[in-house]
Amino acid sequence: MATSLKHELRTPLNHIIGYCEMLMEEAQDHERDTWLPDLERIHAAGKRLLGVVNDLFDPSKSDALRNDLRQLDHELRTPLNQIIGYAEMLQEEAREQGLERFLADLDRIHSAARRLLELVVEHFVPAWGAPARAEAVAAPADATTFLLRTSAARARERAAAVRAMTPGPIGALLVVDDDEANRTMLARRLTRLGHEVALASNGRVALEQLRARPFDLLLLDIQMPEMNGYEVLEQLKADPVLRALPVIVLSASSETDRVAHCIEMGAEDYLPKPFDPVLLQARISACLEKKRLRDREEAHLRQIEAEKRRSDELLHVIFPHDVAEELKATSAVKPRRFDNVGVLFVDIAGFTSYCDRHPPEEVHGHLQALVETFERLATAHGLEKIKTIGDSFMATAGLLAPLENPALACVRCGRAMLEAALAQPPGWQVRVGVHAGPVIAGVVGRRKYQYDVWGDTVNLAARLEHAASPGALCVTAETWRLLECHCIGASLGTLSVKGKGDLELYRVDALRV
Repeated sequence: MATSLKHELRTPLNHIIGYCEMLMEEAQDHERDTWLPDLERIHAAGKRLLGVVNDLFDPSKSDALRNDLRQLDHELRTPLNQIIGYAEMLQEEAREQGLERFLADLDRIHSAARRLLELVVEHFVPAWGAPARAEAVAAPADATTFLLRTSAARARERAAAVRAMTPGPIGALLVVDDDEANRTMLARRLTRLGHEVALASNGRVALEQLRARPFDLLLLDIQMPEMNGYEVLEQLKADPVLRALPVIVLSASSETDRVAHCIEMGAEDYLPKPFDPVLLQARISACLEKKRLRDREEAHLRQIEAEKRRSDELLHVIFPHDVAEELKATSAVKPRRFDNVGVLFVDIAGFTSYCDRHPPEEVHGHLQALVETFERLATAHGLEKIKTIGDSFMATAGLLAPLENPALACVRCGRAMLEAALAQPPGWQVRVGVHAGPVIAGVVGRRKYQYDVWGDTVNLAARLEHAASPGALCVTAETWRLLECHCIGASLGTLSVKGKGDLELYRVDALRV
């Protein structure tokens, strides 16, 4: 039985080596030196496989290989993968160039390798009880062969169309395999499909490359020295940056439990060695498409998050912080009454005539600078800007954050505004009105929200602004009683205030040190 099996295994091997040697001679005779490296790889793989078969049936050799069935599986399938893979690539080239003489011998090599794979699956895989996968079995029947070749041609046409529309590579792929011939063969095939391919000889090198630059897909061998495929998958899935990277496991083993374990650990798919070209392209294309969709979804979510942040920033620009947070949480702001709020109005004296004498750009530039200064001063003195109306600036103290003396906070801010307006171009004089008392606050409007305050306190502060002289700050006698311990000022006498009648007003000239 052993002699018969040895003969069955050696027969296709002799065909592989023999036809390969003839093709190498013909390639040299016909000046096809570019074919020689691949033919030499096929020849070397055939010799390596012959050595494994000879050792397997040599009674004088150690029983280690015969007893270690997983290692035997690896030793048989790895060179077979190389023979089939390089033969298929040369078949494609010969077919494209119409080289029938070369194609016939390449077909013989490919058929012999497929026959050898059948024998390996038939005689060795059942020995350790692992079911053979359909993809790993030998050459298909004629009808299936026709369909596969037709599908492969269509796949190449699709790849060519994608390459024509894509200025760069279709995908950035990292191939990890400890066997150099396997890496080179797979890289060649993937490059022909339009991908950018990087190579790693083991898991440690692969992780270094993955952390150094982005990739779209990882093709990962299981059985490797230093760090095997399981260890790579474990580290990938523990890394928040790399865990979403799709992984296709490559294995010459037919043991489905090992493949299933990789899928459980997070691998996207599995490809058996030797690779079926159509299956290879289909599974890579599916993984890349999933990644593109996932990347698009993540980009969309990032865009939504960025727009949400911009919306939040805009809300905080338009509304006080607490009001913006309430509006975000409830889509409404409950109106409230506040008993003691300082209200400040400030406007520019002679602003209308200034606008008539200066170009719009200059007016806008100076007004923008002044309003920004007022905003900074309001924040520094604990006031909340409510709005601007033309050249008038309105702010409150004690509305959202309690203050011991809101009127004093407004006066301090107003005095600083008087000085700042005069100090910066064009040296405007402003008028300030301050009053303190109860107000109602809330949000009005539907298409354009506006947070505002209402009540007699607000109206009176606005009237005091108009009653003040340029460069002065004006308050009522009622408010002055809250300020006189902290400020220096003078009575302006009794003046008629619209809507209020005659009121005694005070001018605040300075703050007491």
